[in-house]
Amino acid sequence: MTYANLRGILSWDNQEDMDLLEYRPPIEETPGLFDRVDNDIPPELAESILTTTVDNAINWARKNSIWPMAFGLACCAIEMMAVVGSRFDLSRFGAEVFRGSPRQADLMIIAGRVSNKMAPVIHKLYQQMPEPRWVISMGACATSTGVFSNYALIPVNQIIPVDIYVPGCPPRPEQLIYAITLLQEKIQKERGTIKKVLNIG
Repeated sequence: MTYANLRGILSWDNQEDMDLLEYRPPIEETPGLFDRVDNDIPPELAESILTTTVDNAINWARKNSIWPMAFGLACCAIEMMAVVGSRFDLSRFGAEVFRGSPRQADLMIIAGRVSNKMAPVIHKLYQQMPEPRWVISMGACATSTGVFSNYALIPVNQIIPVDIYVPGCPPRPEQLIYAITLLQEKIQKERGTIKKVLNIG
């Protein structure tokens, strides 16, 4: 059988039969089937919706509104005062509102050496701070009594719990700013915040 004969056998004489053979019903696209998911949002709301958890929202608000207590013990307090000045500008991080009362503060910066006489005062001030509260130990003297290794001084972590330690004698203002940013990261990563707020966890 030649190629021409085979072609004649396979060809259709009736054009209508061929049309019926090759007929396929058109696929009707369902409206909106392949639209982008974010196209369902009205245009006026497309740029103003954020999905998160309650824990993340509360932690975000807390980390950007830290109120330190105006409380200095020794020469490290001078460096602590410098961070609120125009050169270092702690307000960029939302933590420049130094409060004069422990009842209005949530961060205690132990800036300087802690004597045995001062230990009960620090403990009482810490207890007067509302929850949640955090502590930064600033400088070698507050952390480990530093160069003053004698009976009159005590490390601050033996009195109250400490969240962040800042090394140095004295540490520069940049180090304190870095410590506050580390504290902000710690606050943001906290879990079970809503349970603590509602006092159920």
